[in-house]
Amino acid sequence: MAAQINPSILSADFARLAEEAKAVQGADYLHVDVMDNHFVPNLTLGVPVVESLARATDTPLDCHLMIEDPDRWAPRYVEAGASSVTFHVEAAAAPVRLAREIRAKGARASMALKPATPIEPYEDLLPELDMLLVMTVEPGFGGQAFLDIMLPKIRRSRELIAKHGLQLWLQVDGGVSASTIERCAEAGADVFVAGSAVYGAKDPAEAVRALRAQADTATAKASWACDH
Repeated sequence: MAAQINPSILSADFARLAEEAKAVQGADYLHVDVMDNHFVPNLTLGVPVVESLARATDTPLDCHLMIEDPDRWAPRYVEAGASSVTFHVEAAAAPVRLAREIRAKGARASMALKPATPIEPYEDLLPELDMLLVMTVEPGFGGQAFLDIMLPKIRRSRELIAKHGLQLWLQVDGGVSASTIERCAEAGADVFVAGSAVYGAKDPAEAVRALRAQADTATAKASWACDH
């Protein structure tokens, strides 16, 4: 699969979200960070804003729920217009049931892992998912530096995906930029969340194209992609 770039509106101007969504036309998804000030120490936006965004853009929404009780709330984000909903396994009471409910409502189901959460205990859950998110910073705030120590975890995740023959997207989120995206792609990621690297650029749409080109080039040389 060609690399996908999902600009994060966490780095956008919240007073101009509709315009900011249009500024990244050509992006694969628009990444929407939902934080509740409980699961992570920050508060962002919720269902009403997602409903408004879904009406304001043709770019599908990728909602990343950094919240407590995603079992209750995740289906609401599908109903609000999200095309993909990511829950944190650390917060989910019944991740398999939740993934199936998200899918049943018509969205892609994704599971996120915080940096300290290993992938191996959740190997058997992978067939229930459409995407796996490996956090490359501690969730809660944008603009953090990329954690290189997550690269082996990305590789192990890609190996498990291949082991089971899954068509599972592998997303990375946190510190993704022109200086880190190639390492992520080489390790096995194919979906990249980029915040300040896109919205901090003079031309956000061009930044999306440039990041995608970098990722595609790195993927073409990666051993995991050749094996696949």
